[in-house]
Amino acid sequence: MKIIILGAGQVGATLAENLASEANDITVVDTDRFRLRALQDRLDIRTIHGNASYPDILRQAGGIDADMLIAVTNSDEINMVACQISHALFKTPTKIARVRSPAYDGADDGKISPLFGGKTAFNIDQIIRPEQLVTEAVFRLIQQPGALQVMDFAGGLVQLVAVRAYSDGALVGRELKDLRKDLPKVDTRVAAIFRKDRPIIPRGDTVIETDDEVFFIAARKDIRAVVSELQKLEKPYRRILIAGGGNIGARLATSIENQYRVKLIER
Repeated sequence: MKIIILGAGQVGATLAENLASEANDITVVDTDRFRLRALQDRLDIRTIHGNASYPDILRQAGGIDADMLIAVTNSDEINMVACQISHALFKTPTKIARVRSPAYDGADDGKISPLFGGKTAFNIDQIIRPEQLVTEAVFRLIQQPGALQVMDFAGGLVQLVAVRAYSDGALVGRELKDLRKDLPKVDTRVAAIFRKDRPIIPRGDTVIETDDEVFFIAARKDIRAVVSELQKLEKPYRRILIAGGGNIGARLATSIENQYRVKLIER
């Protein structure tokens, strides 16, 4: 696959390294010659020096036959315009842009909108909002006290949750197959177990030990029932203290203010 990455910062460099390792044809565009040279010295990729939103630069980068454009420069506007130009001039099949500014919040609600897709505006196929992703991840953790990680599936109806097994958990010291006996009406599966930072493939006769990190999947409504098998349930959070009123802090405070008592601290 021929992929153009706009921006050679930390995200762009990481993308280039990972995608190049999978035998993709990678071209990186940036205005910083030092960053480009550092990437080219250690990776088998092409680099182009110039403004990522200039048509001639995109053409030099191979836009005319690129399969994908990933715009992750430090400028939201450059990222959006580059996607539009790639669509208008080269009909690039897939265009991904990082958009960080809260000024564009609500324009897409996570979906393609008239501003970011369709026959008008910027024609972005996928928008990446780093701060919004962090906010959503923290929000899910707040909703599931005691969880280490929470991931949504099926529009949030199903969740993959990671919790640490404690000695007071009903299932600790017992085999996984006993989980179905304890919760006969709950449809859940243990997807993975990490013991002392090493993965274990879960089987019916696998015994849960104290301090295991257990990843399970279940309907959102059944999550707390499954957690209770691995540790003593924590009380739902009521008061939340947020240190920092930047993009993430402000987003988080806004998203939870109607459900919790929120205090925001900022210098």
